[in-house]
Amino acid sequence: MSETILKMEAARLVLEGNAGPLEILRGVTLSVARGESLGLVGPSGSGKSSLLMLMGGLERATSGRVEALGQDLTAMDEDQLARFRRGNMGIVFQSFHLIPTMTALENVAIPLELAGKRDAFGRAAAELEAMGLGARMDHYPAQLSGGEQQRVALARAAAPRPAIFLADEPTGNLDGATGEAIMELLFGLRDRHGATLILVTHAPELAARCDRVVRLLDGRIAGEELARKVAE
Repeated sequence: MSETILKMEAARLVLEGNAGPLEILRGVTLSVARGESLGLVGPSGSGKSSLLMLMGGLERATSGRVEALGQDLTAMDEDQLARFRRGNMGIVFQSFHLIPTMTALENVAIPLELAGKRDAFGRAAAELEAMGLGARMDHYPAQLSGGEQQRVALARAAAPRPAIFLADEPTGNLDGATGEAIMELLFGLRDRHGATLILVTHAPELAARCDRVVRLLDGRIAGEELARKVAE
């Protein structure tokens, strides 16, 4: 049996809105195996991104339990969660979240330095080279195209060699060809490092590349299937 790397048990998320409490996730139970690629799909507002945020400890479950690598994320404080993410998770968003006053190399290297990694700049340079950005390391985000900025974000996520990659619509701000190139890189990272990949996407063709797809509707799991059926 495959080792479970991430597990959620009856996880609920309730946020305060202008009209009062809003239930975003309604008791989600889900397990993800080590090395698996999982696609999260569903209409806008179904809870996909919120579910990913719970998995990454970026949102705290209102009730229920979230475990990653055998650690109870719901029991950690913010500092503990930040340390856990830094060592174990690589997160990529639709918006690139690069620091505009830092070069591509610095954007990848500084988090490694903060984590106490040796040769942070050497590792960052090697990761950017692997992303095809060897000639762009000294450029600032404003000097890079959208696809290049997302490659920097991928390099930053991959450099610590995380066990889990979380990607929230990573091609949403990119044209079709550039988005396809980014997905090739993302799945390549998964394969190269043996990491688990959890991907939020609206695109059936991207979900179909995953091992398994979970569909969300109104904050609940509405079904799941092997991904090869999604594109049929």
